[in-house]
Amino acid sequence: PHFYPTDSLRLDAKGMEIKEVALVKGTSKSPLKYEYDGMQLNIKLDKTYTRDEKYTLYFDYVSKPDDLKVEGSAAITDAKGLYFINPKGEEKNKPTQIWTQGETEASSVWFITIDKPNQKTTQEISMTVPSKYVTLSNGLLATQKKNTDGTRTDTWKMNQPHAPYLFFMGVGEYSVVKDMYKGKEVSYYVEKEYEPYARGIFGNTPEMIKFFEEKLGVAYPWDKYAQIVGRDYVSGAMENTTATLHQESAYQNGRELVDGNVWEETIAHELFHHWFGDLVTAESWSQLTVNESFANYSEYLWNEYKFGKDAADEHHFQDMQGYLMSGSEKKNLVRHHYNNKEDMFDAVSYNKGGRILHMVRNYVGDDAFYASLKNYLNTNKFKTGEAEQLRLSLEEMTGKDMNWFFNQWYYSAGHPKLKINYNYDDAAGK
Repeated sequence: PHFYPTDSLRLDAKGMEIKEVALVKGTSKSPLKYEYDGMQLNIKLDKTYTRDEKYTLYFDYVSKPDDLKVEGSAAITDAKGLYFINPKGEEKNKPTQIWTQGETEASSVWFITIDKPNQKTTQEISMTVPSKYVTLSNGLLATQKKNTDGTRTDTWKMNQPHAPYLFFMGVGEYSVVKDMYKGKEVSYYVEKEYEPYARGIFGNTPEMIKFFEEKLGVAYPWDKYAQIVGRDYVSGAMENTTATLHQESAYQNGRELVDGNVWEETIAHELFHHWFGDLVTAESWSQLTVNESFANYSEYLWNEYKFGKDAADEHHFQDMQGYLMSGSEKKNLVRHHYNNKEDMFDAVSYNKGGRILHMVRNYVGDDAFYASLKNYLNTNKFKTGEAEQLRLSLEEMTGKDMNWFFNQWYYSAGHPKLKINYNYDDAAGK
């Protein structure tokens, strides 16, 4: 319980076949009564528990994602949570893979949880797969056990708390290319034909980590950083903690990379989420700006550092145009009223939010801006954040009243509209 004593528990469990719910005490299990409507599991506990009492539950269930009737959003086009790609191997030229997509609230399709962004927990996941497959999950690979039937069981442990939508499980015939940064593994999971190009695609990642650490004044907080490419992925990329998933558009061969890495900004975006989104997570989807606006703005920061201010400003202009052309003029950046939580994943939360952060940076100055971000991250790490906490951090660092700015740009809609007049004198040439 969060505060009040309770004798019941409600958990998210979407589209599952529930076989058993039990209370675990020592080595014994006691069955519990429950009701299940296909989306949530309502459990009657054995007694009333206070907020200081702990208990352990056991679930036996089968996840059935393909039986679930759900819809995604423009940014994340499906919400089945667990995906089996070419499971029978019948599609030529397509590998067999498994990957998961938790955001917004689809992790509860494959494990029972409180599927909200304001919940945080550690995790341990064991996957038993045919020995030819590689696995990936959050945290570190704790053990590998070869089984007598030709399978292998990999156990991954995540010892730092993070939100349920960031849980990840991936399986496939991958080559793993490894770099290191400050003693932590930085790895790239790619199909074998792209192994020679893995560093051409992802190889700037260690430098990105270093750059973001130095800008924010906050060390990369997780035990590793892996990136994996999944076939038929339902979004562009996803910042699963320590295990970012990319769509197959990330794949580029040597000839394509000659003209530059088209996936560079996405790589920066998902990495920056490991501070803004994973370390400090939006308290609710209404507050998505504290995740996505920052990740969007990281693309500008990386371009500015790596390719120069002109390249950054060009990207800045394109993102601004994306917002202006989206028809989102009447939407606040922070929205407590929406038809569907998926509606928050739009050009306001991303493009406009990134431009607003650029305004904040220019208003308070670089030193104060980054000091405020450092303060915000350190104050709220491994917890949740809201725009108000960002405002308070800016005020604490700068001594300025920022209410007027947040009222105008975070809690109101609209954008500047400029009318430009000019005259040209042919004779004078000006």
